[in-house]
Amino acid sequence: KRRNGLLKKAYELSVLCEAEVALIVFSSRGRLYEYSNNSVKKTIERYKKASTDSPNSGSVSEANVQFYQQEASKLRNQIASLQNHNRNLLGESLSNLNIRELKQIEKKIEGGISKIRAKKNELLFAEIEYMQKREIDLQTDNKYLRAMIAANERAPEHMNLMPANEYHVMSSAPFDSRNFMPANLLDHNNNYCRSDQTTLQLG
Repeated sequence: KRRNGLLKKAYELSVLCEAEVALIVFSSRGRLYEYSNNSVKKTIERYKKASTDSPNSGSVSEANVQFYQQEASKLRNQIASLQNHNRNLLGESLSNLNIRELKQIEKKIEGGISKIRAKKNELLFAEIEYMQKREIDLQTDNKYLRAMIAANERAPEHMNLMPANEYHVMSSAPFDSRNFMPANLLDHNNNYCRSDQTTLQLG
């Protein structure tokens, strides 16, 4: 997609500027793509001839060197300025600063400290909230475990001790014949028949 866009730009440049344009592109797989509104070979030969015959070829290269040197110098100055600013934020190298610059640094430091404290408090509140929820969960689990332990302790007493007590009470009670009725008294039909027979004999 980018390659097609580059070829399109080369075509537009050749049409709008009425310039002789040659474009050569090699893909990552080594495939060649080229564009020229005239001929790539002719354009290259023309470039070689122009660069050889031109008396300003040396001045062009020197201008490029000067440009890159200036850019490198700017970057070095920016790096030095940033390093010096960082030292000022740490309270170092303050001897060359005036009152206005010191106030600006102080304001930046105070703003940074307020943001740091706000973030720290946010994290602390979140940690406290998490610990409170964790405490409630642990208390709930503790109550549940205590109830389970108490239930397990009551279960063996009910299973082992109660039958033995009942058996002991029943076996220790004294025998009393008055608590039992003769078996023949429970047969009501036989008793009625005998009483009827006695009445008939007396009559």
